[in-house]
Amino acid sequence: MAKEKVTIQDIADALGISRNTASKALNGNENIPAETRNKVIKKAIELKYKQFALMESENLLPKNSGNIALLTVNLPNTSHFGSALISGLEKRISAEGYNLSIHIVRDIDIASRSLPNNFDPSNVDGIVCIELFDLAYSKLVTQLGIPTIFVDCSAFVCYPDFPADILLMENEHSIYSLARKLIESGCESFGFVGDVQHCLSFHERWVGFNRALSEAGIKLDLDQCIVDDDRLFFSEPDWMEERLDRMAKLPSVFVCANDFIAVGLMKALKNRQLSIPQDTVVCGFDNAPESVIVEPHLTTVHIYSNEMGIKAAEMLLSRIQDPNQPYQISHIYTRPIVRETTPSIAWP
Repeated sequence: MAKEKVTIQDIADALGISRNTASKALNGNENIPAETRNKVIKKAIELKYKQFALMESENLLPKNSGNIALLTVNLPNTSHFGSALISGLEKRISAEGYNLSIHIVRDIDIASRSLPNNFDPSNVDGIVCIELFDLAYSKLVTQLGIPTIFVDCSAFVCYPDFPADILLMENEHSIYSLARKLIESGCESFGFVGDVQHCLSFHERWVGFNRALSEAGIKLDLDQCIVDDDRLFFSEPDWMEERLDRMAKLPSVFVCANDFIAVGLMKALKNRQLSIPQDTVVCGFDNAPESVIVEPHLTTVHIYSNEMGIKAAEMLLSRIQDPNQPYQISHIYTRPIVRETTPSIAWP
């Protein structure tokens, strides 16, 4: 009696999973974890299921199998940018057979220059650092000798002395272009809101802001800016209002380092019975969900977070494969989005 043909149900039964899961794994569904997909493919080869009967597992499965560690000071779900970026990152490294582990760097770790308790450098093939802006701690990580990429980094990083790859969203040109458009629309005075030393991205936005003003012959008035230490922005609910009260005259435009700061500023302006954009214009950066919840809707700059995660993974995988290649500093395109908090300005 001839042996019955192997079916997907046979593979599923052998692994103790559903037929639907086995089918999706064999068809390359990206929602199936890499570990499950690999087990299904191996079993299909072992049972000689259809086309898999002629294949060797080493020719089919991802060539690499290892661990990538993500170091961050914030839980991924606290940031729209961070969660979308990690999604793209994990999807890309999983396709190459790597697992992603997340390690939270606490304030006490930074102060004592200690690695997270659950982080074992001997079991890590590569490191991704997100929102890790302390320069001394960043250097501690690079000294481990493990391929590392920073998605944004300290504002004080000096590239020749920093042995790691760096990936940023494009900051300077997007803010420069937005400020130039507002200048062309008739806006005459500008203030910046945000700690320009918080991280390299904030600093680059500050540089683009200043370049636009300088080229237009507009003198920067620091009395119309709020560039205090980052911690003060979270100190007290009415802190922003107090800073506005110190200004003898408000600028016609506030450019904020991110949307969170912009929303806080808008609340403070409204509490002073000021209208946006009639009394003053407000711009943010990030295109966070809050930017379309707040009224009026916030003009901002869109970050391609998921794509940045994929790019970060590709840069790190390249570094793992060739540790001696020159370090890369890359920027991913961003796109200004004009909404109701600014005048109606044309955009290409």
